[in-house]
Amino acid sequence: MSTRRSPLAMALLSLVSEAPMHAYRMQQLIKERHKDDVVNVAQRNSVYQTIERLLRDGLIAVRETAREENRPERTVYEPTDAGRETLRQWMRTMLSTPAREFPEFPAALAFLPVLEPGEALAALKERLAALEAGLAALDAELAEGRTFLLPVFLVETEYQRAVLDTELGYVRRLVGDLETDRLTWDFRL
Repeated sequence: MSTRRSPLAMALLSLVSEAPMHAYRMQQLIKERHKDDVVNVAQRNSVYQTIERLLRDGLIAVRETAREENRPERTVYEPTDAGRETLRQWMRTMLSTPAREFPEFPAALAFLPVLEPGEALAALKERLAALEAGLAALDAELAEGRTFLLPVFLVETEYQRAVLDTELGYVRRLVGDLETDRLTWDFRL
């Protein structure tokens, strides 16, 4: 049986490979390490569903179920041999093979004429402000991280910064094209 690969499944399998842990700790570590910028853990339920899938597919196993003081009972998971090998396979594939992904922004660009040019321009200017703020936040995160982390622990943030910087340049050019009427449309849907 081949388990469906996902960023969340990869992250959870990676964490239990570091050390056996329970679901709440996995979610907590992802947030503490700012990996929630690349792995969606906003919904706790998705973490539990992914753990159930990894467990069902034999990639992780229950190490123990324990209760600490007044806390609820927690199940601690660890990787199986199949889980360790699957994680390595996923990593090789995810690093080597570009994935066909469907982000929202290119989809919106594909249907840009749904909006009037002025509406599109206003929305893109809002995006510019958000991108500039995001770039500043990543720069601050990188500067702080470089003071205490090895460079290997910052590679995904550096990648995010490069992608964001590229998008920022693209959106600036698109805004300029709309402002100067180099890009326009005369029809209405």
